[in-house]
Order: sequence, then C-alpha cells, then structure tokens
Amino acid sequence: MRSMIFATMNVVFAVKQYISKMIEDSGPGMKVLLMDKETTGIVSMVYTQSEILQKEVYLFERIDSQNRETMKHLKAICFLRPTKENVDYLIQELRRPKYSIYFIYFSNVISKSDVKSLAEADEQEVVAEVQEFYGDYIAVNPHLFSLNILGCCQGRNWDPAQLSRTTQGLTALLLSLKKCPMIRYQLSSESAKRLAECVKQVITKEYELFEFRRTEVPPLLLILDRCDDAITPLLNQWTYQAMVHELLGINNNRIDLSRVPGISKDLREVVLSAENDEFYANNMYLNFAEIGSNIKNLMEDFQKRKPKEQQKLESIADMKAFVENYPQFKKMSGTVSKHVTVVGELSRLVSERNLLEVSEVEQELACQNDHSSALQNVKRLLQNPKVTEFDAARLVMLYALHYERHSSNSLPGLMMDLRNKGVSEKYRKLVSAVVEYGGKRVRGSDLFSPKDAVAITKQFLKGLKGVENVYTQHQPFLHETLDHLIKGKLKENLYPYLGPSTLRDRPQDIIIFVIGGATYEEALTIYNLNRTTPGVRIVLGGTTVHNTKSFLEEVLASGLHSRSRESSQVTSRSASRR
Repeated sequence: MRSMIFATMNVVFAVKQYISKMIEDSGPGMKVLLMDKETTGIVSMVYTQSEILQKEVYLFERIDSQNRETMKHLKAICFLRPTKENVDYLIQELRRPKYSIYFIYFSNVISKSDVKSLAEADEQEVVAEVQEFYGDYIAVNPHLFSLNILGCCQGRNWDPAQLSRTTQGLTALLLSLKKCPMIRYQLSSESAKRLAECVKQVITKEYELFEFRRTEVPPLLLILDRCDDAITPLLNQWTYQAMVHELLGINNNRIDLSRVPGISKDLREVVLSAENDEFYANNMYLNFAEIGSNIKNLMEDFQKRKPKEQQKLESIADMKAFVENYPQFKKMSGTVSKHVTVVGELSRLVSERNLLEVSEVEQELACQNDHSSALQNVKRLLQNPKVTEFDAARLVMLYALHYERHSSNSLPGLMMDLRNKGVSEKYRKLVSAVVEYGGKRVRGSDLFSPKDAVAITKQFLKGLKGVENVYTQHQPFLHETLDHLIKGKLKENLYPYLGPSTLRDRPQDIIIFVIGGATYEEALTIYNLNRTTPGVRIVLGGTTVHNTKSFLEEVLASGLHSRSRESSQVTSRSASRR
C-alpha cells in the first residue's frame, strides 16, 4: 500500500502517467507527437525517444514548425500549453489538417471560448477529443519539480507574466498529485503571499477539479522565498547531481561537455537521467569520493574478465585512459564512459580552481561564527592565483551576508582585494546586490544562529586518489524549517495560514515551493527526510533549480541593486473551465 500512496507524491510518475495515457487513448496505429517548446522539455524529462518509439510514436514535431509535411496515415497526439499562441497554431492546423485524426491534450485549464474556437475551426471533423492533462511543469527527480523560470521578480514584486505562469504550474502540480492543500506562506515575503492568494483563487474557481477524496490530514502547501536563504545557492556542492549542476550545468537533464579538453564527438552532450541510467540513479545523492570508487569498482569488474591486460586504476586519469583504450568496453558500457568523462571533468575543475580549499572556507563562512578566522581565510584565498574571479566574488558574497552587521566588518577591504585581483566590475557589483537581495533586512529568519555541536561536526569523506577528502557541514535553512513543520512547531506568526483554518495534526503530504528557485542541495535534504521520516511525503519545487551562476542571474534580473520598487497588482488568469 505504501508504494501506491508514495506514487501519488512522485512527480516523475505523475507526468509519465499522463503521457502514457495520451498515447494509449489514441489507440493502435502510427502516430506523431505534436508539442510546443515547453511541453517538449516536459516530455523529454520522463521519456526517452526510444521508449516512445516502442509505443508506435514515430515522429516528434513542434506545432510552431513551418515546414511540416502532410502525412494522412498518421494520427496526431497534441500535447500543448493552453496559450493564445498555441490555440492560434491549432486553429490554423485544423483548417488544413496534415494528419488523419487529432487527440488534443492541454497541459492546464483551457477556457470555454478557446475550445469553441477550436470546434469552429474543425470543419473537417478531425478532432477525436480535447482534454486537460495537468503535466504543466518539469519533473526533475521524483520529489523535485521546476518551472524553468529565471528572473521571476522585479524588485520585491512578481513579474506579472511569471506570476501567472507560476500559478498555473503550481496548480497543475496539485491537480496531477490530486491534492487540495491548506496553504502556508512566508510572512516576510510579499511575493509568497501573492502567489498563495493566486493559487487559492484558482482552487476556489475550479473547485470541481479539486474535489479529491478527503484524507484524514489535509495536504499542506508551504510557499517560501529564496531571499530568506541566499547562502545555499552560493555554495560549492559535493554530491554528484548537485556538483554536476554547479560545475557543468544541468539543463533538462542535459549536460554540455563541448568545452571539455579533447572531448569525443559522441560525448559533447550527455543525458543524466535517473529514469534510464542505473549508475546515476544509484549515485546521484552520494558524495564525490564515493562516486569515484563506484566507477572504479565497475571498471575493475570489467577487467576481471580480461585478466591479461590488468592495469592499476589509481586515479581518474587512469580510468579515462582505460576507457579510451578499450572500444569494446565503451560499447558494452556507454554509461560508464559517460560517467568517467563527467567525473574526470569535475575532478579537473576541482583541482584547476582549487575548489577543495575554496569550499572549506565557504563552509566556514556558512556554518561557523569565528569572524577573524573567516576574514583571514578569505583574504588568503583572494591572494591565490588559482582562485577564479567567480569563486573570489562568491567568497566575498558569503562573508558580506554572514558578517553584514559585525562590529569588525571588513567588507570595504575585501572589495579592494577583489579589485586588485582584477575581478570584473560585474562581479564586484553583485556583492552588494546579493546583500540587497538576501541580507538581514530582508530575511524573516535567523540564518546564522549558533549551531549545536553535532551540526558543526565535520564529516570526512575518504576515497579514491584524485578525488580528495572534503568537508560538508552546511544544512540548508529549509532543513530547519521542515523539521519544525513536521513536528508541528513551525511558528504561525512567521508562516501564517492563508484563510481561517489551521492544521490540527502534523502534516503528512507536504509540497514546498521556493519563489526565486530551489537547489539540488535542498532536493537532497528532501530525499533524506522522505527516506527517514515514516508517514511524511515531501515534494519540493521552485521557479527554477539554481546553481551559483543562475542564482546570480536571478539576483541581477530582480534589479534590486538599482532599488526598483514598482509594485505590480495582477491576477493570475481569466480562463474558465469548459
């Protein structure tokens, strides 16, 4: 029973179910899948092309593609966002149909007037059905979803178009998981309250859609703001998925390796998906040292079958050489060659950018309260030529956030050090922008309260040569928030309920949404809580999933350093249900 219940709090499963049902409902025969830019990404996160091919879908097309051929022997499955643009494309399509029959699925609520326009355009009666399937978000991990929105706010207020898209994405998520939640939000954030109200409006308006079987304890949606913890997205990461995103960037499960020195053609872009890569699924939450030794074990297993050519696999460089020398090994295990390449590149960047030392000082800035030691260490690293301007600026940002109001604050001196190091003005300006975005004046919480002895115990990671030991002390602030929430101790004066009713029991099904973007470190926290807290199921979402680079783009897009303060009063959408 537990696994069935869990399936309802699994976003990958939810989106996959929708797509399977679309394909099944169209019946046997050759099919084309017609999508838009966003739904293409949504589908590719949960299904590979080869998996869909097995279901008789032989063609993948974009609705906005001008030069599609007429193929009357194909059935069309259309999976589209319910935008005005897509409805116009469909109207044109139905007036001159290229395929024999159309099954139309919108990823969210579509208005009656739009359905009427489609019906009027369908003079040749090729539309078999029009339905709403609420897969209107990117399912990243079973417990993590994103809307791929970068730069959701202008100043402290929502960008109206992004508020609308976020409301749609979040309500679709609730519908796909069959949850009608009670809503709590972070009081210190105007944006969190605004989103909570917009989601509530949709639930009230579309009440028939949200009539799910009542559970004993209602689900809970908690809306948070990235401003409350600007530390987490600034830190280097040491678990596999988070580290890949931080150093290489993950875009809809795709990693661009084209800049890797001497990369072979077939590895210029690789896909890392836990759905169809067993090694990745087993290793994505492990730390870097363990991944190195796990790859080593895989390769040694292969070597045991070839006793003549034994060679020692001591470092990642040895492994890369090994893979290149044995084409049959590459063939037998494309997965391993992919991971050896990725881990090899991570390892190269760690040593080239001196990230072990940098990370240790980052951890000290995030978790300890010894100002003079921190200042000394930051100054020392700023003198180190191996430390890039990006990492130097990041260290100063962490210092500025932590010691913003310290009596011996030495930020002006550090800013001078950055200038002397030749750090560009763009990064220097970002230091004050980050403090403006997530400094003490903005936060509703105390990010730097003294931690207990256990929390600051250094965890030592040992392993493969070339994947040196590293410290991981930091826990995202979200961990503390969730701990209080699960125990029924989250303060209502800081995180009020929207509306009069409150939750009497401890919550069981929890959806967390972070305006301004979540992180893979927070996703790891959720993964661990789901594993270790019986009876509690948590899903995390954000306007995007950040690494440091994208987080700094988010800060820049908010325009806070130029102190823009326009307020935007906008409603989410005016479509009604057919």
